[in-house]
Amino acid sequence: MTVCNLCPRECGKSRGNGSVGYCGVGNDIYASKAMLHMWEEPPISGTKGSGAVFFTGCHLKCVYCQNSSIAFKSAGKSLTPGELSEVFIRLQERGAHNINLVTPTHFVPGIIKALDISKQTGLKIPVVYNTGGYEKRSTVELLDDYVDIYLPDFKYMNSDTAQKYSNAPDYPQMAKESLEEMVRQQPNSVFNDDSIMQRGVVVRHLLLPGNLKNSKSVIEYLYKTYGDSIYISIMNQYTPMREFDKFPELSCTPSRREYEKLVDYALSLGVKNAFIQDEGVSSGVYIPKFDMEGLN
Repeated sequence: MTVCNLCPRECGKSRGNGSVGYCGVGNDIYASKAMLHMWEEPPISGTKGSGAVFFTGCHLKCVYCQNSSIAFKSAGKSLTPGELSEVFIRLQERGAHNINLVTPTHFVPGIIKALDISKQTGLKIPVVYNTGGYEKRSTVELLDDYVDIYLPDFKYMNSDTAQKYSNAPDYPQMAKESLEEMVRQQPNSVFNDDSIMQRGVVVRHLLLPGNLKNSKSVIEYLYKTYGDSIYISIMNQYTPMREFDKFPELSCTPSRREYEKLVDYALSLGVKNAFIQDEGVSSGVYIPKFDMEGLN
């Protein structure tokens, strides 16, 4: 990557020559954990778990990030594409329903190489692209024929909110354009006999405290644009990772009533293909320890 423009930041850093991008990493692939993840949406985790590979660094860096310990630094284990392909195969051998690429955007070229190698050595399970939704259409286009299930966030419909929390005022437009390409590649949801998703798009939206209006706008856009051709995951697991002097509204969890209003609004629109979360999931239990498990 002489000039890196993989993400909408288009920082232009020469990551292949020792520089780091806005994402905080250079050319090497870094990951912090590979595990059977039981806490994704039911058709992703199933009964055996999703084979999640947590990559380090991030090009979005939201102020409220739940995985900030790895998103804001290049900590982790350095992997060649060949070594990463071996991680994929080991997860398949452990019974994973899929390979779940978590925050992968800044490593797309290396991941494609790893997938090419692993498919030659026996990888047969679906590949999930698990992203914050801040993507370039051209980067998503590179993944055609590699990704079976897209699992993007759609965080913001309002540019001011996107700037405030993620320094990305163009987030709404980038999310719309990249999601359009994801749905083009995977227009239909396909499940096996065990109700495990094999192909399709699941869009996640995390309700932030004090941001119900933004959340309603996101759900309305998704349903009016894509109807039941996608699944919408309405998430209630926001966990304050620290005290926020600048954003005091983020120092607490959303109220039960806020979340109920959002779910009720989705139902009033006619949303049927949706996942919702129970009360109390914001305890932090779903945030794994990033201890390099599964990478050796």
